[in-house]
Amino acid sequence: MNSMDVEVIRTAMDWMNRGHRVVLGTVVRTWGSSPRPPGSLMVIRDDGQVAGSVSGGCIEDDLIDRVRRGELAPRLPQVTRYGVSAQEAQRFGLPCGGTVQIVLEPLGAQSLLRDLLAAIESHRVVRRRLELATGLVSLTPCDDGDALRFDDQLLETVHGPRLRLLVIGAGQLSRYLASMAVMLDYRVTVCDPRDEYHEGWAAMEGVTLSRTMPDDLVLAMNLDANSAVVALTHDPKLDDLALMEALKTPAFYVGALGSRRNNDARRKRLVEFDVSEAELARLHGPVGLNLGGRTPPEIALSIVAEMTAARRGVDLSRPLADWQASRSACGTAT
Repeated sequence: MNSMDVEVIRTAMDWMNRGHRVVLGTVVRTWGSSPRPPGSLMVIRDDGQVAGSVSGGCIEDDLIDRVRRGELAPRLPQVTRYGVSAQEAQRFGLPCGGTVQIVLEPLGAQSLLRDLLAAIESHRVVRRRLELATGLVSLTPCDDGDALRFDDQLLETVHGPRLRLLVIGAGQLSRYLASMAVMLDYRVTVCDPRDEYHEGWAAMEGVTLSRTMPDDLVLAMNLDANSAVVALTHDPKLDDLALMEALKTPAFYVGALGSRRNNDARRKRLVEFDVSEAELARLHGPVGLNLGGRTPPEIALSIVAEMTAARRGVDLSRPLADWQASRSACGTAT
């Protein structure tokens, strides 16, 4: 669940506390092209106020009107679909004839939103299970698995931070990188055994500071395919220890700061630690996209941009101009 969705839940709770009837909409399926992916959330208040989005504006007006009139989900969850025909897709402005299916859920005490928000804010991952026939909700701990499952009777959604970022080094650049990663819903761990770099980190929300040696921490974290590692110290005694272990994990992104010359030298050192050529090929170094940035915030931006591209499966060998933002208006939503 991303930060925008957390704000949707907070807004829904505030409206409910003020006595409003609130309906939660969740995108559960899409066919063809769709502006918003499955799992996208929107809440609609009884007077037509909204938060979040399920289509980027294409069908919201119709949903608001139907909820306000009590046509959708008056007492129990209900499924609705937009864009079944080409005529309807054109009417609602769905791109390229796309179709979207949405579960509408009337919210109440049984929705367990307070418990859900508490779990997310505690950086725990939970699975929320909604029974459409009864409207009953249950929450269970979740380590991994699909973000959304829907079989027309049960809706299961995974909430909480699932992405992890391990940053080696607690310098200035690391602060900017950690801040940006937190905004992108990463659970961030900053590793630096050097005491002189620790001041001020305790106050950064969403970031854990570790004094463990980098190689030991990589092993202890048991990195998975939702994990990223970025080495930023310029000190081979720290960066190389982390990289030699991280490159052997399923982490989707492993990067290291430094010039091309320094990274060439690093690769030669890592070979001596029995890192294979295939593993070395996974190393992003120099780290980050070449955006021309020079300041620490600009470099941090280039790193999170490359991490995002890697996670989304973008071909990083192509020029930026060829990416076509969000894979074009008629492509797969990101």
